[in-house]
Amino acid sequence: MERRPGVPRLLREINDRAALELLLATGPMTRGQIGDLTGLSKVTASQTLARLEERGLVEVVGTQAGGRGPNAALYSVIASSAYVAGLEVGPDLISSAVADIHGHTIADVTVDPHAHDDPVSAVHEAIVKACKGAKVGLGKLRGVVIGTPGVVDPRSGDVRFSFDLPGWHEGIHEALAGDLRREVTIENDVNLAALAERADGAAKGLDDFVLLWSSRGLGMAVMLGGKLHRGRSGSAGEIGYLPVPGVPLPEDIRTPPGRLPSLAGGLQSLVSAEAVSELAQEYGFAAESAGECVRVAVAAGAEGEPLLDEIAHRLALGVAAVCVILDPGLVVLGGEVGHAGGRALTSRVEEAVAKICPVRPHVATSTVEGNPVLRGAVLAALHQAREEIFSS
Repeated sequence: MERRPGVPRLLREINDRAALELLLATGPMTRGQIGDLTGLSKVTASQTLARLEERGLVEVVGTQAGGRGPNAALYSVIASSAYVAGLEVGPDLISSAVADIHGHTIADVTVDPHAHDDPVSAVHEAIVKACKGAKVGLGKLRGVVIGTPGVVDPRSGDVRFSFDLPGWHEGIHEALAGDLRREVTIENDVNLAALAERADGAAKGLDDFVLLWSSRGLGMAVMLGGKLHRGRSGSAGEIGYLPVPGVPLPEDIRTPPGRLPSLAGGLQSLVSAEAVSELAQEYGFAAESAGECVRVAVAAGAEGEPLLDEIAHRLALGVAAVCVILDPGLVVLGGEVGHAGGRALTSRVEEAVAKICPVRPHVATSTVEGNPVLRGAVLAALHQAREEIFSS
C-alpha cells in the first residue's frame, strides 16, 4: 500500500485540536472523558495530552475519584497559554479588556480619547493600560479586536464612515497594526454585541436572529447560519437610513471629504436615543437619558403606556421591514432604549409588528451582562487566538 506522507501529522493536529476545543468548551476533564467524547482510544488520548502538555497548553489541575482504581487526573487548558484584548471605541470613551484563553476577563480599563491627538495613540494607551492591569506583556496578546460605530470596509479593514468617529480615516487599521506589531481587527460595534448575545444572552445558541440596537445611534446586526452577515461593502445593518412613511428621507449621504453627512430623516430620526428623549418630553417623561426616560415610563404603569406604545410602533417599522425579508425568528432589542424597555416594550413591538407584517417574530430584550460590545470584542479576539493555537 502506498504511504501518504504527512497523514500521521495531520491526524495528530486533528486530535490535538479536538481535545483543546473540548477542554475549552467544557472545562477540566479526565483522559477517559476526553477519549469518550472525541472518539479517541485511551492510548491516542494519552499521546494527545502528552503533546499538549509538552507544548505548554494543558496541565493537570486535580484528580477525580473513580471506581476501584486510582483517581484519574483532571486536565485543563493553561489559562496563560494565550491572552487577548477587546476594545469598544466611542466618541467620549474607550473601554479595553484583557482576557485569558478561557475568556475570563483579567482587567478592564477606560481612557479618554480626547486626551490624544490621534486614534492610534488613544487605542495604544487603552491596550497598554489594560495589559498592565492584567500583568500581561503586550507581546503575549494573540488577538486584538476593536469595536467602533459605523461601517467597516471588509476589504481594507478600515472604518469607512462613522459619524461619531470622524478621526478614524482610511489608513488607521494599518497604522494600528504597525503600532501594536500584530494583526488588529476593527468590527462594527453592534455586530460584536450580537456575538455576545449569541454566546451569553437572549440568542444563546441560535443561528438566526437580528439585534436592533438603539442608543446614540441606530444599528442592526444580522446573524444568519451562525455567521454575521456584513454585506458586500460592510453596510448590512445600517437600518438608521431605512426610509419610513411620514419621515423625510436622509439627505447629503455622499459628502466631500472632511464633511459629515446629515443624519436627519429615515428610521434613525424616530428611534435613536435623541429622538426617544424628545418624544418622552412630549409625553411628560423628561430624564437625563433616553434609557432613563423609558425606565420611568415603564415604572409609571398606565401613565407610561402611551409613550411605550409610540416607541414600539416606531421600532416595529424597522423590525417589520427586516422580518419580511429575512424572517429571522428572533429579534433582540439592545442599546439603552431596548434594554430599558424590557418586556413592557418587547411585547408591544411584537403586537405592533403583527399588525403590519405577515411574519411575527419573537422579540426579546438583550440579557448580556455588562458591556455587550466589549464582551463581543473579547469573544471575537478569542476566536482568533484559539484558531492560531489550533493551527500552530
